[in-house]
Formats: sequence, structure tokens, C-alpha cells
Amino acid sequence: MLQTTHKAEIDDILSRYPVRRSALLPLLYLAQREQGYITESAMQEIAGILKLTPPQVYETATFYTMLNLKPVGRFHIQVCKSLMCALVGSDTLIGWIGRKLGIKPGETTADKLFTLSAVECLAACGTAPMMQINDDYYERLTEDKLDRILADLRQTGASALKTGPFMWPEPNGTRQ
Repeated sequence: MLQTTHKAEIDDILSRYPVRRSALLPLLYLAQREQGYITESAMQEIAGILKLTPPQVYETATFYTMLNLKPVGRFHIQVCKSLMCALVGSDTLIGWIGRKLGIKPGETTADKLFTLSAVECLAACGTAPMMQINDDYYERLTEDKLDRILADLRQTGASALKTGPFMWPEPNGTRQ
């Protein structure tokens, strides 16, 4: 299915990596972008493309918290739980989100709009507490900022308070 709908993009990704296996993360991300999570059939297809076994693809997909193996809400809220973020309030942030949305980490709201996940380092230690929603970072969070972000997402699907997108690194170290 991926090869049918994304052949040119897959060929482009493969062309960037002299070792085929190195294209695994970008292909998993492509599969996730397709349906919001990575299906078992997508992992099998990627294994075939890269000449890997399905367990090799699965073990990589389960290692990274940015890859989802089950459906998530339209807005996937990931709160950093690393030590630095914990020291400056990530548990408090998770509490605020939980109260406002009525969910705990690992759960999705009944309307399928929000999923909350507690994840390890999101690489923004200096601007914690922070969260990532889909591909956007929100840093130096307060309860007021959180209220504005959630209201914006509900109303328009975007928030002006984002501080930057998450981007995959290119093989040469630059960002896409």
C-alpha cells in the first residue's frame, strides 16, 4: 500500500541512504503519517522494501516513543518526563492536561480529538516544562498557556503558541 501511494517519496528516501537499512526510521514515519499510526501491514511492507525481517522493523518501531503502534487522537500530546522536565513541573503539566481533558497518559478523549502520552526526553531541557503536539513543540508551559493551546486546537486546529516543529534530521546532519 505504501509503495502504491508513496512510490516517489519512498524512492527519494532510499536514494539518500547508501545503506538501505538506514532508511528505516524515515519509512516508519512515512507510514505513520499515512494513518496516524504504524500498522502491522505497513511494518511488513517496510521490511520487504528494506530486506529486513518484520521483527527487526517491529523492534525499532517499539523503541521510539514518537512512533505509534495504535491509533491516537487528532492531537497527540506528548509530555516530556525526563529528569529535567520532572524537576520543573512535567508531573504538574500532566495533571493539568488530565483534569482539562478527563484522560490519563495512554488514553484518548471520547471525541478522538486528544491523546495524552508521557514520553522520555524531547530534547528541550532548557525550556521545560514542555510538550509536543503532533509535530509542534510548546515550551515554558504554564496553566494559562495550556488553556490557550487547547482552546486554539479545538477551535482552529492550530495554536500560535507553538515554538517550533519537530523535524527529522537529514543524513548529513541538516534538518528537513
